[in-house]
Amino acid sequence: MFKRLFWLIVGMAVGTGQTLWFMRRVRRTVDRYRLGQVTVNVADGLSNLGREVRGAVTEGRVAMNEREAELRARLAGRRMP
Repeated sequence: MFKRLFWLIVGMAVGTGQTLWFMRRVRRTVDRYRLGQVTVNVADGLSNLGREVRGAVTEGRVAMNEREAELRARLAGRRMP
């Protein structure tokens, strides 16, 4: 009799804990996808994307200028026999 009562209480405690955990998880997910939060996340993402694109373009230009200088130096070396 006491074993059954013990396991009944343990089962109820585990079930309650899982239910509370699940409800908290669902609330967090719903809050994350609310319109205001999605707007903020999209704006932050676009801002980061813009910074990354500008950085990549700058890095590409630097590499291009270095390579051009290297090729011009090579070409200038050939013309001077």
